Amino acid sequence: MNRPASTPIVDLLDHWGPGHRPDLGLEESRAYCRDLTLRHGENFSVLSRFVPKRMHEGMSAVYAFCRWADDLGDEVGDSDRSTELLQWWRAELASCFEGQPRHPVFTALAPVIERHGLDIDPFERLIGAFEADQTVTRYDTWDGVLGYCRGSADPVGRLVLKLADEPCTPDQLTSSDSICTALQLTNHWQDVKRDLLERDRIYLPADMHSIAEFERRLRSTATIGHAPDVEFLSEYRALLRDCVERTWPLFEQGRSLLELVSPDIRPILWLFQAGGVTILRRITQWNYETCLDRPRISRFTKLLLVLQARRASMKGAAA
Repeated sequence: MNRPASTPIVDLLDHWGPGHRPDLGLEESRAYCRDLTLRHGENFSVLSRFVPKRMHEGMSAVYAFCRWADDLGDEVGDSDRSTELLQWWRAELASCFEGQPRHPVFTALAPVIERHGLDIDPFERLIGAFEADQTVTRYDTWDGVLGYCRGSADPVGRLVLKLADEPCTPDQLTSSDSICTALQLTNHWQDVKRDLLERDRIYLPADMHSIAEFERRLRSTATIGHAPDVEFLSEYRALLRDCVERTWPLFEQGRSLLELVSPDIRPILWLFQAGGVTILRRITQWNYETCLDRPRISRFTKLLLVLQARRASMKGAAA
């Protein structure tokens, strides 16, 4: 039974979840993944005009895999149930790599895996990160946060390089990992308020501050929209400033990636990197007060970045 991509994934579990085998052929499964990818509102479309057509099918299937895994971890509303569903998703992944895809996402993904010689490891690492979110909601150290990014973000960049049929040299992988980690960290600093109030998660590492009663005061600030005392906001700004300053070098370390890849994928890589850099700059312009609101990229700024993408990337420029 087919379902439109606009249907929330958790609502599809009664038909496409554990114990069900949707009767969708390859073309229907590809169409579902494509529609799901186009409908979700990221900063920039995963299938924008800058993505080479030869990559569209693979990007759609990989995005749909990630979207399902992410929503199984975040949208179910119960950590135990999310863990069960992610274990089911891991089993579906294994079946796909064994040549027996059952779920529509994996039906679409199977030929992509074969065509590009994809390994199972990046997919398993992504699922592992979403599983970790169910039990680890606070981080004691900066290294702990970086470890989370290595599972939740870096595999995506490596998959994109494989979908582009890049050789995935050590230099390419190192640069890609740096950019992906920087993008994930930027997302964490942007979403401090939302992560706490909607997910009960704090990615700000405890070893980077000594703020008294930090969580209580952070939650109060995020909930009521202003700091509970005169000191907290300045303390929070200093903490987030330190986090942002540690993120910038990762973007710098990834600058060389554009010079290491084929010209036809430079524009989309430039665009995603530029989007992250723009958000990090916006956080700075907001005086690091992401405990109060979530900085965003305006439509006008997005348009400017899109207009700059091809020209800047052809020069090998970084954001």
